[in-house]
Amino acid sequence: MYVDVLVEIKNKQIDRTFTYLVPLSLQDKIKLGMIVKVPFGSKQVEGYVLKITNEVANIKVKEIIGIKNEDINLNQELLELGKFLQEESLCSLSSAYATMLPKAIKAKNNTNVKKKYVTYLVKNEFLEKKFSKAQIEVLKLFVDKDKILKKDALLVSQSAVKTLLNKKILKEETKEIYRYNFKKVEPDEKKKLTLEQEKAYLKIKSYLGSNKTILLHGVTGSGKTEVYLQIIEQVINNGQTALVLVPEISLTPQFVERFSARFNKGIALLHSGLSDGERYDEWRRINAGDVKIVIGVRSAIFAPLTNIGIIIFDEEHSLSYKQENNPKYHALAIALKRSKTWNCPLVLGSATPSLNTISRALKKVYEYVPIIKRANGGDLPLITLVDMSEEMKHNHLILSRALESEINKCLEKKEQIVLLLNRRGHSLIVTCSNCGYTYTCSNCDITLTYHKNKNQLRCHYCGYTIYKDKVCPKCHEDALNYYGLGTEKLEEYLHKIFPQAKILRMDADTTQNKGKYEEIIDTFYKGNYDILLGTQMVSKGLDFPNVTLVGIINADNALFMPDYKSNENTFSLLMQASGRAGRAKKKGHVIIQSFNITHPVLQCVKENNYFKFFKYEMNLRKILKYPPYYFLVQLKLKGRNYEILTQEIKKIKYYLDEKLDNDVIILGPATSNPFFINNYYQYEILIKYKKIEPLKTILKQLDSLYVVKNNVSLDIDFFY
Repeated sequence: MYVDVLVEIKNKQIDRTFTYLVPLSLQDKIKLGMIVKVPFGSKQVEGYVLKITNEVANIKVKEIIGIKNEDINLNQELLELGKFLQEESLCSLSSAYATMLPKAIKAKNNTNVKKKYVTYLVKNEFLEKKFSKAQIEVLKLFVDKDKILKKDALLVSQSAVKTLLNKKILKEETKEIYRYNFKKVEPDEKKKLTLEQEKAYLKIKSYLGSNKTILLHGVTGSGKTEVYLQIIEQVINNGQTALVLVPEISLTPQFVERFSARFNKGIALLHSGLSDGERYDEWRRINAGDVKIVIGVRSAIFAPLTNIGIIIFDEEHSLSYKQENNPKYHALAIALKRSKTWNCPLVLGSATPSLNTISRALKKVYEYVPIIKRANGGDLPLITLVDMSEEMKHNHLILSRALESEINKCLEKKEQIVLLLNRRGHSLIVTCSNCGYTYTCSNCDITLTYHKNKNQLRCHYCGYTIYKDKVCPKCHEDALNYYGLGTEKLEEYLHKIFPQAKILRMDADTTQNKGKYEEIIDTFYKGNYDILLGTQMVSKGLDFPNVTLVGIINADNALFMPDYKSNENTFSLLMQASGRAGRAKKKGHVIIQSFNITHPVLQCVKENNYFKFFKYEMNLRKILKYPPYYFLVQLKLKGRNYEILTQEIKKIKYYLDEKLDNDVIILGPATSNPFFINNYYQYEILIKYKKIEPLKTILKQLDSLYVVKNNVSLDIDFFY
């Protein structure tokens, strides 16, 4: 028996299979998609089995060394999906397969996660005997029990347990246990749907058994999750499975809790907040067919689920569904592929659908299903814009007078507040007023962000970290000043002006430790805190019935980013954050602080008018030839040598000009923003196109040319 193995080597030039002989001892165990260890040159490497054959090789081949894990293999669908991902993103096939697997089981990984077992003691039948006092105490543990945990018995008496085992009065029984334990919740009966929810449910149900894509456009609080739950119940009753994606880890606790309350068992969870062992167990449970529902973030789209009856993307507009590292895929593209493979509907849910999605829905490419009212019959919150240029005249630099007043009212009424500031850390810039020295990253062309709790200055691009000095490191004067507002500084400020308030912060710094997401959300939901402040992770999907006020600090942060989607991203963020207010019976109020309150995007937010924003933004996109009128692909060239990089980017531009037709628009080359990151200079070229062929053929040729170059690297990124 022979196998073709795709070796896991970073060099893209060696992205192909090599033939190996399977020794007799492994022939009964080998399967397609398994990870095996093989000799490669003078090294041992790992790789994926892509073909099994009994045909004799024409050349002498080496034997495989062993199988990494007999319980793990990529099934036929995932093997084909890897090839699709390779074609879609122009990545290597080995990196496509690697991205599908949890860290603990992918090839070329030194972690050695194994199954977890627990040992029980089982009582054998035995005649009346005389037992010691310690032995009797151990045997008392078996009252009304067939078996007990061995560790519990050892706490009573280790010697007694040993004697009882030796005399065969007790015997050991070992059983595998899964590391992740779902939180116990009270069962939840399905709710009576509103007329709009019922209409949405029936429409989606009518497409079961087809690969139709459906946009469920429901306002915040419209009860989209209840529609998901009831359609998934139907899918499970049909003997099929469901795949549910959410954009942020912070959404999974409440989401999983609702699903657990409804379905009790058969749910698996996949996200980076799990330990390596937990992800290993969850993946194997899914692969073994023990799971009916998979809930997870972006990478869960590759879950080895079979017989899929529905795929759901909650908050489909979220940027989190796009992978920024290689392979640079969008989970939606993978979902569309799997929807066709399993002939199942794909439901895209959002209160603020992406312009690409809503455009396809309005053109009847997708089915459009709206829900325009909140499920509880309540009104959408009142939204107020506050001009911070006026507030600054009254020395209100962080919180406006209106927001400060409303927070005090909420605290008096024992109602809760959510504050959004989409910048973590304490201060964005630390500089010396005496000599002008500014802390900057030694690897990147940017300033360091100050994190006061740990007295650290960090680069949010490359991770470079140093401790802050007490005095200026250049002139040694006590003249360091702190500029810019982050969540840490905002928390500090809130404690000063609302000393009676209990304040909780949720951002990337406070949620680093395992379980912190769940802890923060749970403790705020229970009313143990008055104010929850955080970055965008507090803006989506979370449901807190007692939150009546949402304050948005520095709403301009994302509005003027050098990104064609800055308007869309700002609108979505503000609308989603606003939706956290007044979700129960109490009236909600949203205060948005900005220096540009007349901006059309903010006016659309104030009016809660999605389609007014849609019309405004689509007009701009049409004029500027951006999606959905054109597709985009970005070419980014990186190198350590500025002169060589400059020469190479000019060559690429010349190559594209020669090869591409006039209907393709080429912008650049231009320096990236930032230009110098992690000791690499970066240039980019943006291509606007309407037809992927022959552009993709030319990009493949260009990619193959730069695979062999050592002094520069080329990244090709398709935007969706």
